[in-house]
Amino acid sequence: MILVNIMNVSLSNMGFVIFLRGRTDTDKRTLPIFIGIPEAQAIALHLDHVTVPRPLTHDLLKTVMDNLECRMKRAEICALRENTFFAKLILEWNGVESEIDARPSDAIALALRFTAPIYVAEEVMETAGVILDETTGSGMSPNAVPPHPRLAPVEALKQKLDKAVAEERYEDAAALRDELKKLSQTN
Repeated sequence: MILVNIMNVSLSNMGFVIFLRGRTDTDKRTLPIFIGIPEAQAIALHLDHVTVPRPLTHDLLKTVMDNLECRMKRAEICALRENTFFAKLILEWNGVESEIDARPSDAIALALRFTAPIYVAEEVMETAGVILDETTGSGMSPNAVPPHPRLAPVEALKQKLDKAVAEERYEDAAALRDELKKLSQTN
């Protein structure tokens, strides 16, 4: 497992994305994960130390867990299957450790509230990690090669496009098609 920090949460033309980078100076890979609007908001508000008048869902869950004396030990981004990331919450309650399946965005939002570490499985980083261009802060650097050929940017987008069409999410499909056009024009 690779211990990571949150580099940034930003809005792209395909939605919100959170960037996770290993804490060591030797590993330059960054893991981008697309997340939903509510989770992006929950993460960004916490990172910016914004106090909201009423608790958000992740704040409420933390309060409930605190009242039950349940401790969050860590969040793990543990798998990538069919272009979907999977995560686990590692919890401890009454001296017993347990794992609970979670979306990565929820796991990250809770980890922030508990000040718990966030880890990414080496296989996930190897498969989906990218090297960002340090001068622009986005995209892959010219010398970077996708770590795994089956998840090259164009192929990953094609898979997402096929899935969006199959699920009749035509707005998403149109955005993915436009992104594919941009990539093919730069190559």
